[in-house]
Amino acid sequence: MSRETYDAEARSHVETRSEGDARIVVMAGEFDMDNVAALRTAMDPLAPGVARYVLDVAGVTFVDSTALSVMLQPGLERPVVLAGTVPARLARLLEITGADVAFAAAPDVARAVTMALPPRGPSRSV
Repeated sequence: MSRETYDAEARSHVETRSEGDARIVVMAGEFDMDNVAALRTAMDPLAPGVARYVLDVAGVTFVDSTALSVMLQPGLERPVVLAGTVPARLARLLEITGADVAFAAAPDVARAVTMALPPRGPSRSV
């Protein structure tokens, strides 16, 4: 799976690919309520065969609360890993909203795809 999507004003770029059961989403540019459609598609929480989402956010310059919500949504069922260096503005947003605890972190995409993560989703009692 490889897909590239640009918003109408070319303020943002989303590229997706799969490595095994990981969906890698490369984000670049500005993400706000006016241009999250491509990100929403890439982060589909119901996507079959996806065990984890890996977000390469190194090229992100801005994220508003709408885009952050889209980034968080799959994490209810599957882990979401931020790969690489998180830009300062995004790191600050994650910190002040408390969303930083919702994401795992990895030094790069390769490690994010292979690192051990705790299972997500509703706990099942026997």
